[in-house]
Amino acid sequence: MYMFNECLTASCSNLALSIFDESGEISEHGDFCFEHIPNQSAIHAKMCEYIKTHDKIVALNASGITFENIDLTNKRFYGCNFQRCTFINIQSKGLRCRMCMFDFSTFSDCTLLESNIQFTSFAGSTFSHTLFTGSDMVQNNFNGVQAFQSSFDDSDLYNSRFIRANLVDTSLRNCNIKKTNFIECRQENVSLKMSNTREAIFDERGSKLFQTLESTQGEFV
Repeated sequence: MYMFNECLTASCSNLALSIFDESGEISEHGDFCFEHIPNQSAIHAKMCEYIKTHDKIVALNASGITFENIDLTNKRFYGCNFQRCTFINIQSKGLRCRMCMFDFSTFSDCTLLESNIQFTSFAGSTFSHTLFTGSDMVQNNFNGVQAFQSSFDDSDLYNSRFIRANLVDTSLRNCNIKKTNFIECRQENVSLKMSNTREAIFDERGSKLFQTLESTQGEFV
């Protein structure tokens, strides 16, 4: 996991960003969060370069940084912190994440096809025009997410959580949602056609209450 070094700024409770040693590798030390670091443009450039030049990335803390127009195809992230980051026009295929944190991040116009993301948190994040089509997203935390015109089609969402999420014009067609939790999830023009809705949890009593609401095509809104 990433290091839990606190920002050196007095009264700041944020964690310090990862810094890099002379060889360009992640150091165990850190000084400031992105908000208080004196050379934001320099650390942003180093972060992007590190991701660009490494296929396997472990324990990177990039919290608060904006990433735009970068290719994450076949990148592998383990125990990284991307909380409160902004991802714009990210195009990738085969992204892999394990035990990463994307809480309160924003994804806009991103295509993350055939991703393999497990044991990862997106709590409170916003997805706008973002595609996770054909992905394995098992046991992830999507609690409180805001999703607009996005797609999880053809994905495995086994045992993930969308508690109190807000899904608008978003598609979860042909998904495995066994044990997936949608308690207090607000849905507007959401399609679950061909997904195994009988195996999901839509209220505190389980999914039985919603079984009679399924249409003959297996879709409900």
